[in-house]
Amino acid sequence: MGQWIIELIGRGGYWGIAFLMALENVFPPIPSELIMGVGGLNVARGTMAFWPLLAAGTIGSTLGNYVWFLAGDRLGYARLQPFVRRWGRWLTLEWRDVERAAAFFRRHGEWIVFGLRFSPLLRTMVSLPAGLAHMKHWKFLVFTFAGAAVWNALLIKGGHLLANYGEAVNRWAGPVVLGFLTLAVGGYVLRVLTWKPEG
Repeated sequence: MGQWIIELIGRGGYWGIAFLMALENVFPPIPSELIMGVGGLNVARGTMAFWPLLAAGTIGSTLGNYVWFLAGDRLGYARLQPFVRRWGRWLTLEWRDVERAAAFFRRHGEWIVFGLRFSPLLRTMVSLPAGLAHMKHWKFLVFTFAGAAVWNALLIKGGHLLANYGEAVNRWAGPVVLGFLTLAVGGYVLRVLTWKPEG
């Protein structure tokens, strides 16, 4: 099963990687660590090349984050708040999370968009307050692309290094990927089930 997931990500090619990375930043089905890590394994095996993979993953990440940025920029607080309150369970997002991220963004400025690309919990969240603050679009895209490129390069390199362990990786990659995916999906389901509307 785990090997099938690895092959599925690889078989999607660069377009598949870009799509999954965009989707991961809009709605959390498969974490980027898994997508780009498997991409790194494929680089080591010669079925993918580093630079096209990095470009595909980074473009996908940037586009996914831009969706949330546009939502904040176009809708504003008045229209976005009811949407988050209504659909927060499925987005695993609460309005108070948005407010905290907005306050953090205001305190630390535009470089926070770059820096939070390395945070598993906040890298997508910061796109909303950046949009709500009406950050210049080109600045958001540049900072997001740069941060995502660094993060994705590290994930690819990590997957590539793991492949150097040869037999051990062949034996354990499938179960590890499956375990990682099970944890990610389980975490999402748990958050959905335990989510309570704000009072």
